[in-house]
Amino acid sequence: MMMKLEKAPVPLILPDPHDPRLTERVAGTDQTGTAVAINVPVERPLTLYLNAQEIVTMMTIGDYPEYLALGYLLNQNMLKYDDVVTEVEYDDDLQVVVVRTEHHTNFEQKLKKRTQTSGCAQGTAFGDLLDAVENVVLPKAELRTSWLYQMTHTINTMPSLYLEAGAIHGCVLCKEGTPLCYTEDVGRHNAVDKIAGWIYRHGVEPADKILYTTGRLTSEMVIKTVRMGIPILVSRSGFTAWGVDLARQVGLTLVGRTRGKRFIALSGQERIIYDQNLAFVEEESARHKRKGADRDE
Repeated sequence: MMMKLEKAPVPLILPDPHDPRLTERVAGTDQTGTAVAINVPVERPLTLYLNAQEIVTMMTIGDYPEYLALGYLLNQNMLKYDDVVTEVEYDDDLQVVVVRTEHHTNFEQKLKKRTQTSGCAQGTAFGDLLDAVENVVLPKAELRTSWLYQMTHTINTMPSLYLEAGAIHGCVLCKEGTPLCYTEDVGRHNAVDKIAGWIYRHGVEPADKILYTTGRLTSEMVIKTVRMGIPILVSRSGFTAWGVDLARQVGLTLVGRTRGKRFIALSGQERIIYDQNLAFVEEESARHKRKGADRDE
């Protein structure tokens, strides 16, 4: 049965690693032959319709289908931030989400030209995305290093599905050093799309926000961050050359390899204010090390 998802006040979104819908217990053996059982994230298909047209079937952990659907359409330039969405319906049994808009849509030609993006649980990007960010002017925000260290420490020590089950990516929208919306999924593209959907649905101002990701700083992540109007993108992992080139073209602040006291900025360094005394910053605890701690993954 289709369920209409109504408008709601802006919620604080944080991981719920103990949600039984998001993991399964699986038995196996370890390197010594000893029987073990571990939690692993689920993957389930979610088919997205825009009005009457089927757009894509995504593999996802299944939480926040409305945010994922809206964010996907926004980040693929199929939905504009000033478009009127009349309703979003989700059917849990059929694993279908339908986004209905006030205006007619037809993306038959656009759907024929797609690029498979890099990384695990690969996503898709369509041919006009570069055009969509070409003329974007990002706001004149600032990134204080005190915010950066507060933000990364909070995120790295927060309970999460990654620490519970692994094999997962996270994206976090922050204001200064405080996480506001923390989403996880099997692919980083899904996690960032949920952030975009949350911003759109609740009318959140992106100009003073920072986007953090556990994944690599690729062209896809840069384009989606710029599409959302967020001026600063931070990751604990590394960079791709094209991701850096695009960030420099559009003036996005790009900070990677943020682990403990360390980070590297390769674009938009003029926004960074070095206000943190490094003597008071702790190195990353081994207990909370995550993907990319020893190499770029």
